[in-house]
Parts: sequence; C-alpha cells; structure tokens
Amino acid sequence: MSGFLKFLAGVVVGGAAVALLTPTTGEDLRARIKETLRRKGLIADEKLDEVVEMIAAELEEK
Repeated sequence: MSGFLKFLAGVVVGGAAVALLTPTTGEDLRARIKETLRRKGLIADEKLDEVVEMIAAELEEK
C-alpha cells in the first residue's frame, strides 16, 4: 500500500472516530477536518475541499 493510501486510510479512520465521538453537524465536522489538515500541512489548499468532501461522503454513508 502506498504512503498516500495509508494516509487516506488514517484520515478516514480518524474522521470516523471524530464523527462518532463528537456531537457536531456535518458542516462543523467538515470545517474542523479542513482546519486540522491545513494546520498540519498535510494537504495543499487546492486539494483540501475535494478530500474533505470525499471523507464526509464516506462518513455519511455509514
């Protein structure tokens, strides 16, 4: 598994944990994910919205 896929898997698992453990709306959760990724410099701003929407869609399906 490539490093990027491992990273995405970690983001999804972390996002799922946050979604399950905090009482926030989807919009608030997306904003928190974006801010965390920006602060850590993990994803460039131009790709950030796309990744966060992908994670949110994955979480909403479950």
